[in-house]
This record gives sequence, C-alpha cells and structure tokens, in this order.
Amino acid sequence: MTQTSQHDAQLADGHRHPWHRYVAMGDSFTEGIGDPDDAAPGGHRGWADRLAEELSRGNDGFAYANLAIRGRLLGQILDEQLEPARALSPDLVSISAGGNDLLRPGSDPDALAVRLDDAVGLLAEAGATVLLFNGPDVGSTPVLSAIRGKVAIYNENLRTVAARHDAIIADMWSLRKLSDPRMWASDRLHFSPLGHHTITIMALEALNVPHSLSPLEPAPLPARSWRGARAEDLVWAREYFVPWVIRRLRHKSSGDGISAKRPTAEPVFGVGVPLGTGDAPGTAAFE
Repeated sequence: MTQTSQHDAQLADGHRHPWHRYVAMGDSFTEGIGDPDDAAPGGHRGWADRLAEELSRGNDGFAYANLAIRGRLLGQILDEQLEPARALSPDLVSISAGGNDLLRPGSDPDALAVRLDDAVGLLAEAGATVLLFNGPDVGSTPVLSAIRGKVAIYNENLRTVAARHDAIIADMWSLRKLSDPRMWASDRLHFSPLGHHTITIMALEALNVPHSLSPLEPAPLPARSWRGARAEDLVWAREYFVPWVIRRLRHKSSGDGISAKRPTAEPVFGVGVPLGTGDAPGTAAFE
C-alpha cells in the first residue's frame, strides 16, 4: 500500500491524518520570515508553525521541529539539516529549498533538482511522507519577476522528483491568490501573515487533512498617487534592496549567526491558526 493509500485508509477510519512527528526543512520561507510573532520561537510564526498547530489538534503525542534558517542555499539546507532531520525519525517532512539559489545569476534549476532528488529519496526510504513546496508564479512580483522562467523549470523538475518518490507537491505556482501584493511582506521577498495563512490552507489541502480554516480577506489597499508609489519604492530600495546587495557583495547571509528555532521535535504549544476573527493573533491587518 502506498503512502497516499495508507493516508486515505486512516482518514476513512476517522483519523484526521496519520502523522505524529513533523520536521520542517528550508530557508526563510519555512522559518516564517514576514510573519512576526513575539510569542513564537525565534520571533516568527509562519506557515510551518501554523501547519504544525493544525496537525496537532486532537493528536496527542504530536511533535514538531523546524530546522529552517533564513538565507540558506539548497546545498546548505541539505548539508546542515538533512541528517538532523533524519535523526529525529519523522513520519512527515516538508522541504522548501532552492529559492535563494534561483535568485543568483548562473544558477541551474536542473542541477538543483538533481541534488534535491537524492535527499527526498533518503527521507522516503526511511518511511517519511515528503511534502515539497514549488515556487510561486512571480510574474507579477516586481522584485522576483526576472527569475520566473527559472522557477517554472525548477517546478517541473520538482514534479518529477515527487513522482519518483511518492512525495506530495504543495503547489504555490497554482495558488493565484499569491499575486495579490497584500500576500507579501514589506520587503517584497517574503510572505505577509496573510500570505502564510493562505499557504497553510493550501498545504493542509495538499496533505488531504480536513480542517476548519477559512480564507482571510485582506483589508483594501489604500489609494495612492504615482508620487506616493515612487516614494514607497525609494524607501524599499533603501531599507531592503541595498542591504541585500551589500550582503551579496560581502558574501554575507541574513542567516549568519542564526540557529534553528525548533531544533528538537516537541509538542506544539499556543493557539492554532486564526480563523478570521478580529481579535485573533496575527489578523490585525485583515478585515
């Protein structure tokens, strides 16, 4: 029986899902950058924390580790996180890696997929369900639109990797809501709390996990003039783009000196994903 059919059989028996130990691997996306929360380990919540909260509901003994560190390239993620992840004996692993590589000139989406394929194979052979995140369609995103072609090629390679190892694809490319600028944080590189919430719902549905989460409607964008938009662009360039370029020139990373926020698999504490009520954590910008 395949992992998918085992999953469906257990759901038919009344279980919400079959997993008990979840490990998240990746970079800033999985660490939760763009979704600040002082109550969360590391000061950021993100889709992986939100997913773990939902998976833990009614599942006594569920444990969650998050090994992701911002700024990491795919090779660094696999070199630094793969063996620690395997040592935790997970039955569910999520991997989002390669986005930082694709931002760099000369990166090869085919070579990246080959490296990732080996890692997914090792995790699948150990009995873990692997959830792979592909890249979103960044065609409408001013900062990232230049790499849209490479993202598309990488995504097709990920589908081949997933088919080979019976992995599950969390399909961000098809999540058209991510084209809304309100899904993105002020740095225009990471997702906002609304974006992370939306991605959590998509990931739960990819895993075929029943849930009660509702899509959140963003507050309307304020009207702004061309002059106001230009001023915002200049502020963004000064606060985010220039520091990013300087780090690249100095061969520095935003993740230097940062450690994983949840290096061991532990029970999930705190509230679950907000359901859209006005006083729920992380929903102040929504209505």
